Amino acid sequence: MIGKLLKSIREYKKVTILSPIFVSLEVVMDVVIPLIMAYLIDQGINSYNVSVIYKAGGLLVGAVILALIFGSLSGKFAAEASAGFAKNLRKDMYYKVQEYSFSNIDKFSTASIVTRLTTDVTNVQNAFHMIIRGAVRAPLMIIISLIMAFGINTKLAFVFVGIIPILAIGLTVISVKAHPYFERVFKTYDKLNNIVQENVRGIRVVKSYVTEDKEIEKFEKTSNAIYKDFSKAEKILAFNSPLMQFATYSAILLLSWFGAKLVVVHTITTGQLSTLITYTMNILMSLMMLSMIFVMIIISKASAERIIEILEEESDIKNNDKAIKKVTDGSISFENVNFSYVDDENRICLKNININIKEGETIGIIGETGSSKTTFVQLIPRLYDATSGTVKVGNINVKDYDLETLRNEVAMVLQKNVLFSGTIKENLRWGKENATDAEMVRVCKLAQADEFISGFPDGYNTYIEQGGTNVSGGQKQRLCIARALLKKPKILILDDSTSAVDTKTDNLIRKAFKEEIPNTTKIIIAQRISSVEDADRIIVLENGEINGIGTHEELLKTNKIYNEIYTSQVKGGDNDE
Repeated sequence: MIGKLLKSIREYKKVTILSPIFVSLEVVMDVVIPLIMAYLIDQGINSYNVSVIYKAGGLLVGAVILALIFGSLSGKFAAEASAGFAKNLRKDMYYKVQEYSFSNIDKFSTASIVTRLTTDVTNVQNAFHMIIRGAVRAPLMIIISLIMAFGINTKLAFVFVGIIPILAIGLTVISVKAHPYFERVFKTYDKLNNIVQENVRGIRVVKSYVTEDKEIEKFEKTSNAIYKDFSKAEKILAFNSPLMQFATYSAILLLSWFGAKLVVVHTITTGQLSTLITYTMNILMSLMMLSMIFVMIIISKASAERIIEILEEESDIKNNDKAIKKVTDGSISFENVNFSYVDDENRICLKNININIKEGETIGIIGETGSSKTTFVQLIPRLYDATSGTVKVGNINVKDYDLETLRNEVAMVLQKNVLFSGTIKENLRWGKENATDAEMVRVCKLAQADEFISGFPDGYNTYIEQGGTNVSGGQKQRLCIARALLKKPKILILDDSTSAVDTKTDNLIRKAFKEEIPNTTKIIIAQRISSVEDADRIIVLENGEINGIGTHEELLKTNKIYNEIYTSQVKGGDNDE
């Protein structure tokens, strides 16, 4: 796990190394200062030697200044290293998520990914900062101070030998007890972020149904769960402070008691006792620092594990070594295709799908909710891979294509239309980065979007709010269709993408497709019969199986499901102009 995280240091290796180097130099100065103090007391003050006082005083000032410089540089380099490490870690995670297939994305909620990119990375960053400074300074200070203490008086130095094991055992118990709470609390954070995200995204629905109280109750319940877990963890970690105080004051009392006796019998000097007490403080403060680092590591360990989950998740859809980088035509074929989201033969969503679609054909897909219409079309651009069987585009297995090449030739307007914050032009250029104004106007006319765009004061420079909240559902759908058309794809898939437009506009869009892009293979998933009745062929899906294929007239005569849908819509007035 640590090795995986450390790969994100990269260009910050230099400052990562410099920080502990300057910390080490600072420690050397901190160890030298008590020796100078002892020399000042014993040889200068007690002996009334002014020359020694000036000399020792000058050395003392110089050592303090050097310690300050080394400490400042260490802090500066540590800050650069930790901030850079966190930046790279977020970048690596974000890039990794971009590589995921739909099945990989299904494993993580949006809220969970956001928490890992923010809170978890911050925890790891703080731990990293403390490690490259404190985890170097504290052990080094303890080791050198212990050596110096034993050099001054072996018997008094054994006080530390008795104190350190007590601290080690105490800190281990605290760690073991607290870690499970932090593991749980970060998972609860995911739930909390998910609740907030859903509430903010669906705030209009919440207000429409007057369910604010219910949403507040959900939020408070999850928030209280975080509070309780954090409180329990913090209560355990709170034992860290009294444990350190007990060790510190016990060591000082013992040193003072035994040291005073040794001074009286002239076994050690006053300066040496003063130095020993200073080393005691250095050792115990370093132990306290280690305990703080220990606590931070406990907290960050759970975060690090969650980050590693993102980094180690491997996309199950990859290019092969000799990927084909050209799609010759827009023909499609499904050969004995079965698909399961969980790779379980007993939970098949698509069953024994066999169909050949010619280039330029318009294919309608209709069926009840849950009949796997969306799943069917998602196999074409390899958003998912078939569990068994073969999906072909241009008479070539989709698995043999370069992913970017395939998806550039298969434009898909998803069931959930998404616009990004930015101008209409910027949103359209997701389809083609360097699209000209003329190209954008053309595709918007095909998608019946140019008229309402021209009605905006800023036209194509109109700013779209996050999620497209300042345009209607029908306008959003037409902008998404126009964006897909800019790709000039060989295959265009509309997944219920005209459900929010009126029947007249729907007819105009289909007419424009027929006249303007005759060679593009068009697959239209729809709930309304009117949206697919003039298609070359219509596929009727039921429970993941093809129940019927034919023209509108043929299916009315031969397919019961299609006939029932048509009849119910005619009676409901859904087929009116």
